[in-house]
Amino acid sequence: MKVETKGHTTTIKDTQGDLTCFLMKLTHEFKTFEKHNIIVDISKYNNLNIKDVKSFSLLSTAHKKSKKSFVIVANDIDFNEVPAKMTVVPTLLEAHDIIEMEEIERDLGF
Repeated sequence: MKVETKGHTTTIKDTQGDLTCFLMKLTHEFKTFEKHNIIVDISKYNNLNIKDVKSFSLLSTAHKKSKKSFVIVANDIDFNEVPAKMTVVPTLLEAHDIIEMEEIERDLGF
């Protein structure tokens, strides 16, 4: 797991190549990142399905309840199948843009 923090955002990438182990490790170390906005980059996986993406929903929900952003970067999935409560984008740039917009919304009280 590669962790990179810039400002109020932490980007987490899997380095092992096993999505299940990555999710378990991320869940185990979640308290470490809970004060930052989180980008989970799983874009290196070419054979993702919607079930794989949904496996992050518990973390996403818990993190958003604490008024922080949780964005997943994934490729080759049908974005129309992603639940509305989850934020999934195809690139890191879009993930950073989403977080900036959500930060502005929180600052304005939305």
